Amino acid sequence: MTYPEGHDLLAGKTVVVTAAAGTGIGSATARRCLEEGATVVISDHHERRLAETLEQLKADHDGRVAAQRCDVTDEEQVRALVRSAASTFGRIDVMINNAGLGGTRSVLDMADDEWSRVLDVTLNGTFRCTRAALKRMVEQGGGGAVVNNASVAGWRAQHGQAHYAAAKAGVMAFTRCAAMDVAGHGIRVNAVAPSLAAHPFLAKVTSEQLLTELAGREAFGRAAQPWEVANVMVFLASDYASYLTGEVVSVSSQHP
Repeated sequence: MTYPEGHDLLAGKTVVVTAAAGTGIGSATARRCLEEGATVVISDHHERRLAETLEQLKADHDGRVAAQRCDVTDEEQVRALVRSAASTFGRIDVMINNAGLGGTRSVLDMADDEWSRVLDVTLNGTFRCTRAALKRMVEQGGGGAVVNNASVAGWRAQHGQAHYAAAKAGVMAFTRCAAMDVAGHGIRVNAVAPSLAAHPFLAKVTSEQLLTELAGREAFGRAAQPWEVANVMVFLASDYASYLTGEVVSVSSQHP
């Protein structure tokens, strides 16, 4: 696999990426958007990691990247993120909702607050950010794109993932319905559904045994690199996907 060069697929567009700190899909997506010519606002609830990621991106793309701390469970912080992005770069063309929370727990042992927390970050957070971005896009005169991060867990059963799978299935259904609500404004809403992407945070919340088992199910015998998922997000954000809306694109090589 070869890391792709940029081709200005997002030139002239302003992109907001949530949960973009660290080394996962969010930060990879922010970097790919910058490499494709966009101006980018990154956000995350973790202030220190967000500042570190901003400095790393500025090293190659200074002047085209900014950061705003945001907890997607807090409505006012979400509104502030959208206001700040629009104020900094003049408008918002793309919202990429990457924030999500997982974990492993059997339904037999799952507490209400554990269930609610995963849904609040993963599903409700996607709703809050999408709603705020769509309102701004409509105010701007229409046009734009939202790309949500779902998961193949929204389609496939897995032990200990009831809360996460329910949230991601909700993201898929929300994506399809939101797309219909704003199609008349020329705004597209789509999602990606990765199966397994390798990054350090995943290793902290999942056992090595499970990661090995999941990688073995993939056709290529490995997990995706975060930038491989980011490439599909960039495509959905770009004008190359001008006739796609309400779709959930699987980013997976997993076989039954």
